[in-house]
Amino acid sequence: MKPYLLQNEEVKELVAKIPGWEIASNHIEREFNFGNFIEAFAFMTKIALICEKHNHHPNWENVYSKVIIKLCSHDLGGITNLDQTIASEINEIFEE
Repeated sequence: MKPYLLQNEEVKELVAKIPGWEIASNHIEREFNFGNFIEAFAFMTKIALICEKHNHHPNWENVYSKVIIKLCSHDLGGITNLDQTIASEINEIFEE
């Protein structure tokens, strides 16, 4: 998949397409909460495999049972179709 920057209207539509994600000026972000550190780390491991598959890696942090993920395409300067795809895949993993 060749990434391309989303246009303003496409970015506005992301709220409906990727529930739970917040739109910032140049990235999308979501906080995930788990019962403990092991559950959070297991989730991060699954996400790492998705990101590696797409060769697109998030900015993220983990504090005990909380994982915060930020996605943007730095080389293109904003939110892309690839960020949207990965956010959708992350939501699917979280829903399992």
